[in-house]
Amino acid sequence: MELKKLIKLLYPPVWVISLLVPICTASLILIFLKGYEHHPLAYAAYVLSFYTLTVVVMRCIITIPKHYRYAKKAVYDNPTGERFMTDMKFRTHITLYGSLAVNLLYVALNIVSGLIYKSAWFYILAFYYTILALMRFLLVRFAHSTGIGKNRFKELRRSRLCGYILLTVNLSLSGAVLMILYQNKGYEYNGILIYVMAAYTFWITAFAIKNLIKYRKLGSPVMSMAKIISMAAALVSMLSLETAMFSAFGEDMSPQNQSLMIMLTGAGVSIIIITMSVYSIVKNSKEINRIMENDYGK
Repeated sequence: MELKKLIKLLYPPVWVISLLVPICTASLILIFLKGYEHHPLAYAAYVLSFYTLTVVVMRCIITIPKHYRYAKKAVYDNPTGERFMTDMKFRTHITLYGSLAVNLLYVALNIVSGLIYKSAWFYILAFYYTILALMRFLLVRFAHSTGIGKNRFKELRRSRLCGYILLTVNLSLSGAVLMILYQNKGYEYNGILIYVMAAYTFWITAFAIKNLIKYRKLGSPVMSMAKIISMAAALVSMLSLETAMFSAFGEDMSPQNQSLMIMLTGAGVSIIIITMSVYSIVKNSKEINRIMENDYGK
């Protein structure tokens, strides 16, 4: 009987959860905004919030796998969805279009912000996203006109060209770091948004690392370069997150230590991007030369 009561307590009706979530959210916002963290009623709100979080997680454990299986089946039942999930070349082609669209949107937003606020910070960000958009456009155009895996010589040359362009990311990165250090620029996220952006940044970085290793094994220069670009973008996002974290939680760290951390992170990101670019250029160039020598020998 006690076990049944506990299970019933952990799995209340949906309407109860729907009522508890906004109540707990509003209570915590009020507590932190008004400085009531140590008020007796605040501790009751903490307990209720912990219980609400627990029941939401328990509900998700039951419902998410069920919905995931249903969604997965629906995707695989669709011919295009099945191809997207099983054909990595097709998936790379589609995701390149999406990434290009997002990059172009960021370029436009930062240019407009630069015009409105008259700040070079936004123009530097626009330059950075323009570089990413240019590389992704070149890869999309190649995938559309030639096709991934159809002509290795052309694929190597396109990948090498993107490697050269990727080196210029360090120009915008250096400009951004200098503005962060000397003009106190950077990203700021208020409230819970900082945690959302932190989770998102760590997720895209882990995902980029996983894909970089996974797609490299396939031996396609264009597919590998697409993941190298994603990796470079994720690393720069980590630097942006660091500035936001200092802005939100850096009161106890001296400005000198913050500047040192930003310089070290910026240098580390720059070194990794240069290493990936140079490695890609050298590797592709060697294979290009080998193909040309073989063709010339014939």
